[in-house]
Parts: sequence; C-alpha cells; structure tokens
Amino acid sequence: MKYPMTEKDIVFGGEKLTLTTQRAIYWSREDALILSDLHVGKAAHFRQNGIPISGEVLKKDLERLEIVLAYYSPKKLIVVGDLFHADMNEELILFRKWTDQFKDLHKILVKGNHDRVSNSISSLFSEWEIVNELTIKKITFVHEPKQSQKSTDFYISGHIHPGILIKGKGRQRFKLPCYQVLANQLILPAFSLFTGLDTNNKNDKIINYSFTENSFFEI
Repeated sequence: MKYPMTEKDIVFGGEKLTLTTQRAIYWSREDALILSDLHVGKAAHFRQNGIPISGEVLKKDLERLEIVLAYYSPKKLIVVGDLFHADMNEELILFRKWTDQFKDLHKILVKGNHDRVSNSISSLFSEWEIVNELTIKKITFVHEPKQSQKSTDFYISGHIHPGILIKGKGRQRFKLPCYQVLANQLILPAFSLFTGLDTNNKNDKIINYSFTENSFFEI
C-alpha cells in the first residue's frame, strides 16, 4: 500500500473505535469514518497571498483519504471541523469534483473555526450535511475540545492538531501526531499533513496514542 495503515482498537463511550495510522477513526457499529482538520484550500490560500506552496499538498491528502475510504467502504464520513481553510478557491472546486466518486456516501461536516461557509461554498457542497454539533448514541462531535463533569458525556473533537515530542540521544528531537484520549474526551490528529503539531499538553491523565505510518506508541 502506498500509504501504510496500522489499526488500534480502543473503547470510548462504550463503543469500539478503530484508530488508524492514516489519521482517521473507523466506527464499525455506525459504519462511519471520522476525521478532522483536512483544511482544503489552505495551500491555494497561501499561494494567493504570495507564499509558494505546492498543489501536491492537497493531492497527497486526497490520495490518502481515497485509500482509507476504499479500505473501509463506510456509509458515513464525519469531518469534525475545518474541512475548509478559506473561502472559495481552486482547491475547493477540485475537492468538490473529487467527491463525485462518493455520491452514496453520507457526508457530514461539524463546523470548525475555519469553516466559514459562504453562500458560494454552501451551494457547491450542497450534498453535505453541515451542523454545529452532532450526537450519535453517547458520543457528541464538536470541533473545539470540550470537557464535561458528567460521566455520561463523551466528546470527539479536533482543532488542536495534537502531537508529542520525542527526545532521543544527544540533541535528537522529533514530533509525532497522536490521538489524545481522556475518560470523556478524544481529540483527533489533523488529517492533513500540511499542519503543525501542538506538543504542549501536560495533562498526565491523557493517553497519547502516537504513531508513525506503521506503528502505534501509547504514551
């Protein structure tokens, strides 16, 4: 496989969720693929502002997403915010054409802070169900991380692009993306490879499921 994928099953909110090293979760009982922070249009937005970012960035993200969708063949795709990065540009039009191959897929966007859905975007992506919040069974999807004191509330979010900092021998340091899991909160890694990583979280109650393309590391 061009983009290797390893899986790790966890239980969250009483549901079995399959974490993947391709930055997406498969929820088998709901036949749903869950991801966050695709940031379609980000590279084009940078180019419009004089920063020469290659169009290969989006191409690689869509190649990975196509492989994951083909692997699981889900009925639902849930994007937990920041599907878009900016207003209408050529990458959004390209992405819209790319989605034509998945006409039977129920596409849901939980709006994020970058999802400024103008009339032109709303019209172009009319087949998407766009909501501010989504609850399925015990799990609520909302873009920005949210915690509750109630043991019956479970949230899946994105937004912060979580990662961990690994320190090796000497001055070696490198960052890995991760899923961050608390008892009632799960934070997704950014799906797009064109994002930074936030490694500043010091909460010792968090389980970090960090990963490379081939392996998971629980920290």
